Amino acid sequence: MITLNRRQFLATSAAFSGLSARTGFAGTPFATLTAQQSDVQLLPGDYGKTSLWCFDGGSPGPEIRVAQGGRVQRRLVNRFSQGTSTHWHGIRINNAMDGVSGLTQDAVQPEETFDYDFTVPDAGTYWYHAHNRSFEQVGRGLYGALIVEEAEPLDIDREEVLILDDWLIDPETAQIKDDFGASHDLSHAGRIGNLLTTNGTFNLGLRARKNERLRLRLINAANARNFQLGLEGLDGWVVALDGMPLTAPVKVTEAMILAPAQRIDLIVDVVADVGEAAHILQFGREEAFSQVAFEVVEGGTTNRRDAPLALPPNDHRMVDLKEATTLSLSMEGGAMGRMRSASLGGELKPIGEIVEAGYFWSFNGRVDGINGDPLARLDRGQNVRLKMVNDTAFPHAMHLHGIHFHEVAENGTLGPLRDTTLLERGQTREIAFVADNPGQWLLHCHMLSHAASGMMTKIVVG
Repeated sequence: MITLNRRQFLATSAAFSGLSARTGFAGTPFATLTAQQSDVQLLPGDYGKTSLWCFDGGSPGPEIRVAQGGRVQRRLVNRFSQGTSTHWHGIRINNAMDGVSGLTQDAVQPEETFDYDFTVPDAGTYWYHAHNRSFEQVGRGLYGALIVEEAEPLDIDREEVLILDDWLIDPETAQIKDDFGASHDLSHAGRIGNLLTTNGTFNLGLRARKNERLRLRLINAANARNFQLGLEGLDGWVVALDGMPLTAPVKVTEAMILAPAQRIDLIVDVVADVGEAAHILQFGREEAFSQVAFEVVEGGTTNRRDAPLALPPNDHRMVDLKEATTLSLSMEGGAMGRMRSASLGGELKPIGEIVEAGYFWSFNGRVDGINGDPLARLDRGQNVRLKMVNDTAFPHAMHLHGIHFHEVAENGTLGPLRDTTLLERGQTREIAFVADNPGQWLLHCHMLSHAASGMMTKIVVG
């Protein structure tokens, strides 16, 4: 293992219709977003640089910030030796711009380009990441933040975008372990890293002032790690989940679970004293440690503000459960699972052949659900209630592209809008949504090794 001191903890465990796709460089004013290999000081300075796959030379890639209702135009330039594409996670986007290789577009081949051009209807915290061989490309650093600003400024002093990740590092070389697609990761909990970073920095430290009010935008870019987070020296409220504002801020009184691909927006007041440090804590198996530290410096105030107001809501049509079509999705397989056979290529095959083909998980008895018939064909505007059953020994973070959904509580009430929901082992969850965005929309586990080995399907909206 890499040896670091205690503070240097190393972890153990609506849409735009004018679309264009080009393969040349002339004829467009789009800013480029170049996918390339770069050497980055990812580990503490005593170690050498680490070769990452980055957008524009860094990981995270450049922050893209746009006003609500604004337009994003980026030309993806592929400087890799393998194909890639870019998914704009959480955006209610035109289907052709969703960036899913093999479903909404072909992979962008080496030295070729693709122009992404879309509007952003919802304010909030989103992100973009590779969506071809994502279990490897995201795991090597190919992602960045996409921030959509509200029309009116909030009553805050400043904000911080904080992208949390873990990396699986070879301690002898300081390089990413080159074992993507390992059968253990595919069939167990996924690829869990041994180094935690925030914004590509180990043990990130920032400054803050006493009673300063901050908006913290937390994004989990890890392949499989569920972050358990808390606050110390910060008095905070959750104001949005997955970019979607809550109807009222919720005071942080216990650990917050941030599953892969999920986001949490917090408004926090710095209550630690000058000369002390406030922290975003990460709870490990035995103790809590600092994920992000805020050094409290002079220049604050003696008075605190009142509790924050809710963020302005995004415009979404409310789902009608009484009119909803009922669907079901059963998750099976993985290590210690009970899957004995599954459908592959339209044929029922025994588990041995399924594993030999590189699959370990199934949705409704199929391991290649992105191909062939979808989970459902829906009319535009149709109300849907989807019951998901996690009949496996591992958690799964289920992400639906292009459409936001409500988690349905046991008493039938609707929770906040989300685009990614976490199902623990053995858990059943219902989600409900209005199928108001036409296209082929991927539904998959965002433990990316699980998606690569069977946990993908699609919903087609006409």
